[in-house]
Amino acid sequence: MLAQTAHAISRPGRDDEEPRIAPPGTVVQVRSLDGAPVVATVARPALPGYAAPSPDLPATIDPPKDTAGFEAVSYFTVGGAGDGDRYRVRASIEDGATGMLVVASSLADVDSTLHRLLLIEALVTLLVIGGIAALGLWVVRLGLRPLGEIEVTAAAIASGDLSRRVERAEERTEVGRLGLSLNAMLGRIETAFRAQEASERKLRRFVADASHELRTPLAAVRAYAELFDRGAATRPEDLDRSMKGISRESERMSVLVDDLLLLARLDDGRPLERVPVELDEVVGEAVETAHAVDPDRSIELSAEPAVVVGDRVRLRQIVDNLLANVRAHTPADTAVSVTLTRVNGSAEIAVTDSGPGLDAEHLAHVFERFYRADASRARASGGVGLGLAIVAAVAEAHGGTVSASSEPGGGSTFRIAIPLADAGASGA
Repeated sequence: MLAQTAHAISRPGRDDEEPRIAPPGTVVQVRSLDGAPVVATVARPALPGYAAPSPDLPATIDPPKDTAGFEAVSYFTVGGAGDGDRYRVRASIEDGATGMLVVASSLADVDSTLHRLLLIEALVTLLVIGGIAALGLWVVRLGLRPLGEIEVTAAAIASGDLSRRVERAEERTEVGRLGLSLNAMLGRIETAFRAQEASERKLRRFVADASHELRTPLAAVRAYAELFDRGAATRPEDLDRSMKGISRESERMSVLVDDLLLLARLDDGRPLERVPVELDEVVGEAVETAHAVDPDRSIELSAEPAVVVGDRVRLRQIVDNLLANVRAHTPADTAVSVTLTRVNGSAEIAVTDSGPGLDAEHLAHVFERFYRADASRARASGGVGLGLAIVAAVAEAHGGTVSASSEPGGGSTFRIAIPLADAGASGA
């Protein structure tokens, strides 16, 4: 029976059957049911002229188990005996058969196809990864382009150009928001730097003006002293003039030094005396003194009762300075109006004159130290430009404000607002 099966593997079929031969590249064996003795083997090359396939079949093949009730089949893979190819082996026993049919098919074509497929997949993967990397690099460079602009802007600012800003800063991206934040920071830095420069200029001007103002009376005192050394002591008229000149210039220096010390104390934030002060009485006393100093000038007073907390001496000083400013910078026949009113929780002092007034350029600087709208006339009257600066400093030390309004030919008005005592108590 086994011999008949082996012979049927390679012989042509009957007239009504297809020839039963091994497929190309296939080895067919017929073994006994126990899988050990080989009854017949047929090996057919894949192509004419090629070597016949030679799978390295085991000497014994375990009989397959009957799992389907019709045919018992098992599959396994073996190597080639000399060609290095792999073979897929099918061992089967038909129901009722007296032998085992073993068919080994070469996997060379399958392995070659898989190899080419893996190679193609590897190349495609590399191309895709390269494309993704190039695209990602382009996107990153595009997103980081504003950082380059920030670097250029930072370099320009480091070289001294504080007006440079990051261009095209937008809210849509993180780098854009960083640019907006940097622009805001640079704006504040520029403002602070400009303010520092302005402060340094004011300080230099303050020192120069103070030195100049002190040098003038010192030069006068030196001149009078030299006059005394040259024989004024023996001439009563020259001696009297020298002594009066020295006394006058010494008093002028004393006033200047006192004003500078007051401004320095206020700049340091040293506290002033804090007691209830009836401001209407202080204003009335200052107006009365101004009448005594300049009896020919018309000064009108309108004062409401007002109590503030502060230093009575300094409050009197700022009212005196405002009235002295009117006397120094307006003609003798200029009328003056002084009012004290209660406005929005503050006591407001207003000194109004009908003098020549100030233009906008001078008005913006009237509260600066050593500032004089008319320097020659200020020196002639003995002023050095500290009166209104002291007014502003004292008012701010009391928690108040100062303001000025004027028009050329229409007179000027200076206002001081200081919190009332009851407003300060309620706030505390």
